[in-house]
Amino acid sequence: MTVIDGIWCTETGPIDGPTLVMVHGSLDRATGLSRLARRFDDRYRVIRIDRRGYGRSADHDGPFTVDRNIADLINVVERLAPESELHFFGHSFGGNVVLGASTRFAERTRAVALFETPLSWQPWWGGGSSKGFPEQDPRDSAEAFMRRLVGDSRWERLPERTREARRAEGRVLVGELSDLRSGPPWRPEDITVPVLALCGSRGADHHKRAVAYLSEVINNCVHREIDGAGHGAPNSHPVEVAEVVDAFFSRQRLVGGQ
Repeated sequence: MTVIDGIWCTETGPIDGPTLVMVHGSLDRATGLSRLARRFDDRYRVIRIDRRGYGRSADHDGPFTVDRNIADLINVVERLAPESELHFFGHSFGGNVVLGASTRFAERTRAVALFETPLSWQPWWGGGSSKGFPEQDPRDSAEAFMRRLVGDSRWERLPERTREARRAEGRVLVGELSDLRSGPPWRPEDITVPVLALCGSRGADHHKRAVAYLSEVINNCVHREIDGAGHGAPNSHPVEVAEVVDAFFSRQRLVGGQ
């Protein structure tokens, strides 16, 4: 474990391998990507972070904005992988973070992969988070978000300690998703690296529309669908996600002469 200015980082895989940086979504943490990371850490140096306000970085102060998360990620990469060939994977909110950070490392980045990245600023975007947070208490907002994400039955089966930890992260959730609704955190013309945009066949319509939109507005972006998967595919379908992402990364490394 390494801590960079209050951001906790988990590193696995060969230190001299190409670097794969993985960033989780809202109300998640680095451990939520551990099943996917294991499919890469025999060949890649995998760096996973607990974003500010989550997991072991829970005591990190705000602001809880997309730009602040992008700055955190840039700082981590500059400190831990200052010269390495880079690959990025972002799940949900983390997709916007890695897209923004990739512009800083365009010369060293071989490819970026995203899974169901929210485009909440778009007028056609659906989903509960785009409609604001009617709950008065951010803790209640976090619970409502989780119930939409995993279902009432699964939420109620979670240990009380886990439910309280997620509820406590409501202030982070409200801050970052409110900021994401306010406008795009990156410009399509600034994304110059190859991008793979993924969704699940069981994903929401607005997520499917988003990956198609990304492939239209970002040069050298393709989109693919993971059969049978929903929004939590990096955890529920790690083998299938890894297979598509690894093939994409491998093609880009060959094109880059690596």
